[in-house]
Amino acid sequence: MRIGIFGTGGMADALGAHWARAGHELLVSGRSDPTALAARLGASTGTWREVAAASDVLLLAVPAGAVGEVLAAAGSLTGKVLVDCTNDPALTGAPVASRIAAAAPGAHVVKAFNLAPTDVWQLTPPAWNGRPLSVPLCGDDPAALEVVGRLVRDIGATPVHGGGLDRAALLEATAAFAIGLWFAGEDAQAILAPVG
Repeated sequence: MRIGIFGTGGMADALGAHWARAGHELLVSGRSDPTALAARLGASTGTWREVAAASDVLLLAVPAGAVGEVLAAAGSLTGKVLVDCTNDPALTGAPVASRIAAAAPGAHVVKAFNLAPTDVWQLTPPAWNGRPLSVPLCGDDPAALEVVGRLVRDIGATPVHGGGLDRAALLEATAAFAIGLWFAGEDAQAILAPVG
């Protein structure tokens, strides 16, 4: 699969490394020079528009405040699977997934990979206390959800159906809450006791 990565930060690096090991072809574009990341991943580089046009799937791994600018520069994403791993810790304005869907009409947006910090995604496989991560996916297109589910499995994690894209706002709020706990030194995982 040809995966375009929008962004050059920690999430782009961590997820891209897993997908490169799984044999996917990667392309990278960024607001900063993507050359170093592309070299680490064995990827090609290009403009936002070039990467978008050449990719089957796009990972949007830029700060929430840059989403509109990046998507405008990428051109039409009609028919593309667009994976949104962004978070807006301040929860300002509309949910990020809603902003992305509005800015990229015709794209199949799937919210995923936003609940764990970057250093967890760098693990091979991503795990928490020895348990592989479950990755909630929110999206409206069944085929896009299947594609992103494959990418989740390719990194050694388990995809979990989280509902339609309208439920992505819940994932974003959960991330803001849990990340706040982690940064305060609390064990956010301990708030979700197992059933039974």
